[in-house]
Amino acid sequence: QVQLVESGGGLVQPGGSLRLSCAASGSIFSINAMGWYRQGPGKQRELVAAITSGGNTNYADSVKGRFTISRDNAKRMVYLRMNSLNSEDTAVYYCNFQVKVRRWLDWSDYWGQGAQVTVSS
Repeated sequence: QVQLVESGGGLVQPGGSLRLSCAASGSIFSINAMGWYRQGPGKQRELVAAITSGGNTNYADSVKGRFTISRDNAKRMVYLRMNSLNSEDTAVYYCNFQVKVRRWLDWSDYWGQGAQVTVSS
């Protein structure tokens, strides 16, 4: 029932910017941490950025200073602002929410469908 829908991917030139969005729908009791992962061609999936329910953030070294993660709890959304993009940022980006669908249930991970980001001139 819970679904995460991503938007904002696309083709961008080196040095350009994009903002990814991820919105949750369905019956949700609570959302804990949110995050963004990516998987480039021939690479393993890696954590790009994460944000706790209290707003604390963590970034991969490769994107630190260029990417910014933020969340809107009322809208049940997470965002990833990507600046100064380069070819190494080309990947499929996935959002991730830690969700509790009922008060008495445990936390579970939910994933977006993936958004393609291609950095090319």
